[in-house]
Amino acid sequence: MSRTLGLIGSGMIGSSVARLAVAAGFEVVLSNTRSPESLAGLVADLGGRARAATPAEAARAGDLVVAAVPLKAYGQLPADALAGKTVLDTSNYYPERDGHLAELDAGALTSSALMQRRLAGSRVVKAFNNITPHQLLSLARPTVAPDRSALPVAGDDAEAKAEATELLDALGYDAVDIGTLADSWRSEPNTPVYIRPYLGDVPAMSVDAFLRWTLGTPGIAVSSAQVGALVETAVRLPAGEARLPSDD
Repeated sequence: MSRTLGLIGSGMIGSSVARLAVAAGFEVVLSNTRSPESLAGLVADLGGRARAATPAEAARAGDLVVAAVPLKAYGQLPADALAGKTVLDTSNYYPERDGHLAELDAGALTSSALMQRRLAGSRVVKAFNNITPHQLLSLARPTVAPDRSALPVAGDDAEAKAEATELLDALGYDAVDIGTLADSWRSEPNTPVYIRPYLGDVPAMSVDAFLRWTLGTPGIAVSSAQVGALVETAVRLPAGEARLPSDD
């Protein structure tokens, strides 16, 4: 497959995807909302296959592009530079962080459908949104591994989903096609496949404490069959009730 991955957003999920991609032999072009210079430490840590750029430069350079930004920042994505690209959307809608969006609260749109509307010239695929950053790294396995985990993907374009599936395979995961962007709510917050299957029982704690706790938790393998079964049991709850994963 194509071997340059563009990343818009280099926070926890973006950095984890970048590490897996470099380990799999990809060239990685990182970006964030600040400046390429602010990524010097991460680039140095990742090694010679990684470089920093602006979001528009990362979009143009990537054969595939991962948009690893909070949903509240979706309007800042460089739509022109992303035209014609397959864009993997990792975002989730948390009203307490993103502000209330009426169409999402009402269930008229999913967050990835909103992203697709913004990126009308791109092919958006929902991916990497239902697993925590450390577990994304710790659970990656070779194709033949008996304890390989799976992640759900959703999108309106079959070719784009095939590209996303190929990328996930290269990074260490099977992919489970859960349908269109309108179906992508099945892997969003408050659904059975979201975060908990990969972690097990989660103690009640603050968001910051939860993220620290995940660093010491290797994670639990979740097979394709398990992902498929969990997705099938999903019931759509009001999006406006979505909470950050450690707010229990």
